[in-house]
Amino acid sequence: MEGAGGRPALGPFFTCRCFYTDNIFLEDFRLHVRSTEPQLESILRSKGCKTEEQFRKVQAKIDEEVQRRKLLHQKSLERRSIISACYKPLNPAVYVLQESFLAPEFHEIVAYCRSEDADFEGLLDRIHSLPAERVYSIPVFTEQFCGQLIRELENFEQSEMPKGRPNTMNNYGVLLNELGFDETFITPLREDYLQPITSLLYPDYGGCRLDSHKAFVVKYAVNQDRDLCFHYDNAEVTLNVSLGKDFGEGNLCFGDMRQCSAQNLFSGGRRWVGDTTRVVFQIPTDERECVEIEHRVSYGLLHRGQHCHGALPISSGERWNLIIWMRSSPVRNELCPMCNKKPELMEATGFGDGFTSELSEVWQEQQEKVTVCTLS
Repeated sequence: MEGAGGRPALGPFFTCRCFYTDNIFLEDFRLHVRSTEPQLESILRSKGCKTEEQFRKVQAKIDEEVQRRKLLHQKSLERRSIISACYKPLNPAVYVLQESFLAPEFHEIVAYCRSEDADFEGLLDRIHSLPAERVYSIPVFTEQFCGQLIRELENFEQSEMPKGRPNTMNNYGVLLNELGFDETFITPLREDYLQPITSLLYPDYGGCRLDSHKAFVVKYAVNQDRDLCFHYDNAEVTLNVSLGKDFGEGNLCFGDMRQCSAQNLFSGGRRWVGDTTRVVFQIPTDERECVEIEHRVSYGLLHRGQHCHGALPISSGERWNLIIWMRSSPVRNELCPMCNKKPELMEATGFGDGFTSELSEVWQEQQEKVTVCTLS
């Protein structure tokens, strides 16, 4: 298993057992629930689910989502196989990251971060700090490339190829690993360009070792998904790039970091927010409690994955966003960000949810030693 540029990649990745039970989104109630929650019925009744028939329908949706997740990896492999064999790309060039795709200002930012005298303050002089805490805006792609990528995605969307949902909250979009973008585009973008930046911005959230990701594109339109409910990401650091097209309104909004019932815990210089029982996830009842941020086409927003955020409704047109959830196994191996417990590892395909085992860590150390010996 190799990363971009032939570098050794970490060994097998896993998911946490909570993926099959927790954080199930009920769109009608704009609520995340746990399928094994003993107080589920009373919680739903407090949200307006009054009759037994209503509750049975909600329970059926939960059961359906649990079953979908159990088959997710198998179905994803099946879709990827069919797409690889049958889909004819409109523009094969966009699948391989090229320096010409990247904004000149982005190249300058990365070059500074790679330099020996780079530091946090110097980086802040070169990027845009936004009103929300530790949220930054950077130019990432050229507008020309954004248009090329959207046209490729529209071509795939209009094809008869099988398609998976980006996540439980977005109904429209593309899983980029299934389309073949991971190895030749997203991985080198994360390793070669984004990690030098995140190492300076988020060293306390694993920014120095973001060793896996989940990448997808989401689409918003007036007659489809218009907005996105308040949530946090299954990531240590998130990059959200606005690709276009023409759209009205639909700004992003940021609240506070995900809050839990226990006081903050510290371990090895990293900050853990949470306990091992239940997350107290407060969704603002008033938009004035959030910081609203306009998203410019070709620019990316960098933020911590556990920073609660959402997308306000668009009023016209279409908006496409590239989302990269970047994950750090040394961080999440200690505490799963979704269930707030030590992760219970389950087999997965590809990058899974970014968890690794102790054997994976040993394997990685051996590979790094082999690489050093080979280079010398």
